[in-house]
Amino acid sequence: MRFVTQYVAAIDQGTTSTRCILFDHDGQLVASAGREHDQIFPRAGWVEHDATQIWSNTREVVAAALAKADVGASEIACVGITNQRETTVIWDRATGEPVYNAIVWQDTRTDRICRELAGDEGPARFQERTGLPLATYFAGPKARWILDEVDGARARAEKGELAFGTMDTWVLWNATGGPDGGLHLTDVTNASRTLLMDLETLTWDESLCEEIGVPAAMLPEIRSSSEVYGKVRAKGVLPGVPIAGILGDQQAATFGQACLEVGEAKNTYGTGNFVLLNTGGDIQRSEHGLITTVCYRLGDADAVYALEGSIAVTGSLVQWLRDNLGLIGSASEIEALASSVDDNGGAYFVPAFSGLFAPHWRSDARGAIVGLTRFVNKGHIARAVLEATAFQTREVIDAMNADSGVALTSLKVDGGMVANELLMQFQADLLGVPVIRPVVAETTALGAAYAAGLAVGFWSDPAEIRENWAQDKQWDPSMDDDERERLYGQWRKAVTRTFDWA
Repeated sequence: MRFVTQYVAAIDQGTTSTRCILFDHDGQLVASAGREHDQIFPRAGWVEHDATQIWSNTREVVAAALAKADVGASEIACVGITNQRETTVIWDRATGEPVYNAIVWQDTRTDRICRELAGDEGPARFQERTGLPLATYFAGPKARWILDEVDGARARAEKGELAFGTMDTWVLWNATGGPDGGLHLTDVTNASRTLLMDLETLTWDESLCEEIGVPAAMLPEIRSSSEVYGKVRAKGVLPGVPIAGILGDQQAATFGQACLEVGEAKNTYGTGNFVLLNTGGDIQRSEHGLITTVCYRLGDADAVYALEGSIAVTGSLVQWLRDNLGLIGSASEIEALASSVDDNGGAYFVPAFSGLFAPHWRSDARGAIVGLTRFVNKGHIARAVLEATAFQTREVIDAMNADSGVALTSLKVDGGMVANELLMQFQADLLGVPVIRPVVAETTALGAAYAAGLAVGFWSDPAEIRENWAQDKQWDPSMDDDERERLYGQWRKAVTRTFDWA
């Protein structure tokens, strides 16, 4: 029997904006609303968000999505939350006020802390327990920095007066009451990005907390990715509606792409790029620069794990070209500009703005454009910007193939950049396998909706998710093998020019 209510709402709290999307039972987008928030750059390498602004935007976009669909709270079965994963906020439990701006996953200020923690053992010191290298990317060192730098914060945290969370926790706490009984919870996918959770027990590791310098008293309770956590507060836009799903954005996209079987992979093209390969119940350790993470956990079922290749700068490089250089007026203009030339003119752009993530993990790297001659024009630069995304994805896919021992046969893609036909064709050419885009490109929000809907019975089982998935377009490789490897070889040479800069 079909569920009485018609829709599931997904709150997608991303790096550049917050959106609310309503989905029907067929997984089709019914209405959406979004709003960008400020990107704060106090100094080179620092990236912050105003968490209070983000919560205000969240309420606005939920109301706007309901208004667009002309529906009320009674027609919403549940809410799912997905979020930029490692972005860290610490706030006062009594007032709800953050003690400092949220520190964004791209931020590199914790490099000194990470080097100090690594000591003689190196970046892999905690990797056996957490699946993660010691890197500025992850949340634990960001929390440590706030506690070290904000007067009185550490003492207050140890007393239990302050709360720590990634953005899912911040949204959930506020949505369920804030200082008036708000729930302080996170899910296993987000907890697995902190350097504080044991990957096998799925619990906070007290020794890790002590070594990294984050008091356990400030941590949220870890739950599954799909269960009823609580209800939206009475004064909220969706009063009484259960919040029933939480997934970090890349795990949500994996779920929304129906990568539910071992060996299935997806790549999300957003602010950064993130390739996830479902490894099932096995915790597969990487020997080629990838990280091991929790893919999802449905209720009381065993956790499903994934190998992940995280790339810091892809879509944000297009924004940089627009906002910092003014070469394009909008992100969508880059395809026409890049198509005005036949190739990159010998120019390669390595966007190591936040160092290099997988598979290099070089926090000392910084961005570089190499191969410049008088021949290169703005069309070549635009093309090099797009190609940088495909080259970085090739590096991660090669590492994934080496770790898994199974060569990828196709790649499911999603995210804002998949509308760029030139990029998608170049990606297929560079990988030598088909690239497949789904009908519903909003797979991150859809994955959060699925997790929530499964918890309340809106969808009966994961098989329905697979049935809802449908292909929109496929790009097949057409590049000569020798040319593919020549271009990739030049890219790999370009990457080495970014090392040892910072």
